[in-house]
Amino acid sequence: MDREPEELQFLGPVGIYHEASKIVLSWRRLFSQITLALVLPLSTLFFVHIYVSHLLFSKIDRNEVALDDAPTGSPSESAILSRLTSEWYGFLLFKAAYLLALLVLSLLSTSAVVYSVASIYTAKDLSFPKVLSVVPKVWRRLMVTFICAFLLLLAYNTVAIFVIVLAVLLLGPATLGAVAVALIFLLYAAGLVWISVIWHVASVVSVLEDTCGIEAMRKSRVLIKGKTWTAVAIFVLLNLCFVGVEVGFKLLVVDGSYMNLGVVLRVGYAVLMLSILCMVILFALVAQTVVYFVCKSYHHESIDKSSLADHLEVYLGEYVPLKAKDVQLEQFHV
Repeated sequence: MDREPEELQFLGPVGIYHEASKIVLSWRRLFSQITLALVLPLSTLFFVHIYVSHLLFSKIDRNEVALDDAPTGSPSESAILSRLTSEWYGFLLFKAAYLLALLVLSLLSTSAVVYSVASIYTAKDLSFPKVLSVVPKVWRRLMVTFICAFLLLLAYNTVAIFVIVLAVLLLGPATLGAVAVALIFLLYAAGLVWISVIWHVASVVSVLEDTCGIEAMRKSRVLIKGKTWTAVAIFVLLNLCFVGVEVGFKLLVVDGSYMNLGVVLRVGYAVLMLSILCMVILFALVAQTVVYFVCKSYHHESIDKSSLADHLEVYLGEYVPLKAKDVQLEQFHV
């Protein structure tokens, strides 16, 4: 980053996008290597999951239709039920394996990008082998934060479902109930975005500070105060890009056969969507790290570049996270 710490606090969504773009372009070789090693497998895994899930569900749907037509108690019904059971077990196993692989690749990708951006911020020497040597020591902290965020989202969704069901039971499915459910859903969506923003900034906190898990979430919540709308705007726009790529893949690749698209054309679209998704994921990870530095600057808690560089140099032993007393400068006033 070429900007002084005091200047970062004034960046809005456009400024953060511009700063993230400069970082990626200035270090295109490093980020290309990170993309090929980590982001590309992550993106490929995501698309493979969509495609395989579609195939598995298609088989399940066909067998469920056949089950409806089969005579009750007949051998054909028993055979179909046996196939359905096997297919559901197979789908659940595939889903579990996918989620585990997705978690590992997501944590590794986040660790690599956050560490790289922090190193660029300190203007220290950086190479791809050095990034790979640090990543395995950092991602464990991210795992703790992820687990806390997952439990928070699980509790939040459980409460939301309970409130929606209660509203329908008390008000009925008529106009009043429908309006209440719509309002609850809007509040739920706003809360979901807020939690997601806190989670993403907490991921950066977990890598660069001496805190993780619940404490990282709390620190993230404090950091984004005053920059909440900026962080939300960045999060929403990048996720809209992500959803757009996902929808494009489903329409042009997964459902391409129904649109009479040839195999070669569908493969071409798959490669295109994969390339775009890699760029979206990489840019999102860089942007969320920039958001962290912007929030630190906004609260006059700029990171001391020399202290940060010293701590990032600790590779040979166990990972030594940044401590608050080491990274905080005296508050500056503009």
